[in-house]
Amino acid sequence: MSQATEIIRFYYDYKSPFTYLAFDPAIDLERTHRVQLTFVPHVFDFRAYGGELPARTNRDWFKVRYLYADARRFANERGLIIRGPQKLFDSRLALISGIFADRAGNFRQYSRTVFERFFKRELDLESLDALARLIEECGMDAAGFRHFAAREGETALAEALAQGERDGVFGVPTLIVDGEPFWGNDRIAWVVKKLDRMGLRR
Repeated sequence: MSQATEIIRFYYDYKSPFTYLAFDPAIDLERTHRVQLTFVPHVFDFRAYGGELPARTNRDWFKVRYLYADARRFANERGLIIRGPQKLFDSRLALISGIFADRAGNFRQYSRTVFERFFKRELDLESLDALARLIEECGMDAAGFRHFAAREGETALAEALAQGERDGVFGVPTLIVDGEPFWGNDRIAWVVKKLDRMGLRR
């Protein structure tokens, strides 16, 4: 049997509660299977769930509230806190910070902290200062992050978004396994079945 490692691309957005829910279960796949996750940012557009806030109909709001109710049900089972954000955040700067943390070798610790604090309403994803403080708190170079965000960060994000276009990603979390997409935190069980069929169980 081959001992090769399968690369799984994990598409994420920090403002997505379902990405938060999928994050640790996806990472756990590296323990149970011969796989390696790579993390690719994807800007999730909440307007797909009813447009800008003033334009939302009652039906749109029912849908959004239901999605957050589902997210909280999943979260409660695991002792996580998910509070609905009080506005539609632009997460591009936060995603650039994720790229920086990934390149610094500290993506997982940093991202867990971002998710936890954002969904407790303790972190502004649009604040350069807040993200720089968190970068430093997680043992990385805040000045280096500021430089990256001001220089090559947008290019790095654009390259990641182009990868998502090639993979046909339309939402997060999405895992790409051997060319096949799995969208949603509750699809991890299907990913496990696919990996088992591929003979990748440790």
